[in-house]
Amino acid sequence: MNIILVSNRLAKSRSITLGGWQIALLALSVFVMVWVATFALQYTLARFAPEGLNDGVRALLAKIQSEERQQQQSYVHSSLDAMAARVGQMQAQMQRLDALGSRLAKLTGMKPDEFRFDQPPAQGGPLITLSAKQMSVAGLDQQLDMLTQLVNDRSDKLMALETMLLQNQLSRKLLPSIPPITTGFYSSNFGWRLDPFTGASAMHEGVDYMVPQGTAIRASAGGVVAYSDYHPQYGNMVEIDHGNDIVTRYAHASRLLAKVGQVVRRGEKVAEVGSTGRSTGNHLHFEVRYKGIAQNPVRFLQEAAG
Repeated sequence: MNIILVSNRLAKSRSITLGGWQIALLALSVFVMVWVATFALQYTLARFAPEGLNDGVRALLAKIQSEERQQQQSYVHSSLDAMAARVGQMQAQMQRLDALGSRLAKLTGMKPDEFRFDQPPAQGGPLITLSAKQMSVAGLDQQLDMLTQLVNDRSDKLMALETMLLQNQLSRKLLPSIPPITTGFYSSNFGWRLDPFTGASAMHEGVDYMVPQGTAIRASAGGVVAYSDYHPQYGNMVEIDHGNDIVTRYAHASRLLAKVGQVVRRGEKVAEVGSTGRSTGNHLHFEVRYKGIAQNPVRFLQEAAG
């Protein structure tokens, strides 16, 4: 097939020769264009004027619409399943946060009825209605992402706070915080006094508890026993290392119960009161030393009680 092109812009006419496969391709293209136009017309008529279509076309369009609806429903179901899984994960995280909040409340000494983590917070107020705002699946998924990030952030911060509180609580347990004697009274305080043997002014580096012989002597804090033996000045003495350069001494005991290297807990019985060494009667001489320097034990006990 020869096609001759004639135009005023051309100095001479041009001819185009089409072979058999080119003609077939051109015919197929025209057929496809006509089929697409026909289908578009039929779809438009079915959408806006379905009464003008035959049963076959209506069935075809109904099938197409049904497939589209099924695809949409499948997408919605898959999205809902994914969001349901996300909600389940967030619920589990909230349960962990509730448990963590309860532990933090106990660590800080809050009353149980001040923060009830097992109940929703109290809410109220006047009813003010606004026009509802439609939220798409994508928008809801984005909100869940943001909420998940916030929950994870709060969880990390609360865990860090719990670690700090536990460390602080542990440090307090390793400080001399309870009196080694539960009864009796101070017979001699910390500071300068007249020495009972020489009558001269001398430094008393601890406090004396005047109690009967055999009274239990308890560790003022947890630690490791560094000394448990007779001392020429202190008599039978137990020395406990609490770490951080803090040491306590329990002197003039009639009986030693703790052994060197033993780990003792706060309040554990380590000896019994007596009058050994440089002593005028049954009593406990109690010292607190920091970096080898004697400290007033009463100050530690008062700070722990406060």
